[in-house]
Amino acid sequence: MTYAVPRSDLADTVMDRLTAVYPSGADAARAAQAATYMKGVAPFLGIPTPERRALSRTVLDGTGRPAEADCAAIALRCWELPEREYHYFAADYLRRHVGRCSSGLLPVTRHLVETVPWWDTVDTLAAHVVGPLVAADSTLTAEMDAWIDDENLWVARTALLHQLRRRETTDAERLFRYCLRRAGHPDFFIRKAIGWALREYGKTDPDAVREFVEGARDRLSPLSVREALKNL
Repeated sequence: MTYAVPRSDLADTVMDRLTAVYPSGADAARAAQAATYMKGVAPFLGIPTPERRALSRTVLDGTGRPAEADCAAIALRCWELPEREYHYFAADYLRRHVGRCSSGLLPVTRHLVETVPWWDTVDTLAAHVVGPLVAADSTLTAEMDAWIDDENLWVARTALLHQLRRRETTDAERLFRYCLRRAGHPDFFIRKAIGWALREYGKTDPDAVREFVEGARDRLSPLSVREALKNL
């Protein structure tokens, strides 16, 4: 699916800088290793994370605060580039500026989740972009209720993980309900996400997680149970 990219002078500036600066840190050997590690989901430039973030600071120096349209434009244009580091830049940028965005960014984020999907970008978008958007606008919980049943496993994984950073404000009933709705899913990434979401909430309310897991043990996969109880 092609998604309309908003017009943005800030995005023009950022993208011109980004596509000039990032290649300066490219390393062909590291790129090959990263692509192999990520199962060939995308090509890489081969920039280690600390160096990439340093380059990102250079790219963004003096660029100012974005509006929502700028965030959407930068993210969508980064996702049009093949190398994975550009997607990481976009995810980091959205994470940093999600507080300046409204519920209108959610469809853009879904497009990113569904495009060249793998855990490395999906998990950042789920916990640090979708999560804050839903926390800021409770009407978006209806979208999450739809996403959890989506046939796209990455959309469903996003719904499972969107409360990952909520701690005491976690909607536990919704979390447990989502885990049960996808408990029978055969894919590793859904089963792992169920366990991860429960384990993270267990840091806030371990008794509730133990009680839920014990009551649902016959429905949850062994992987989900193991991950949920790992630190309890």
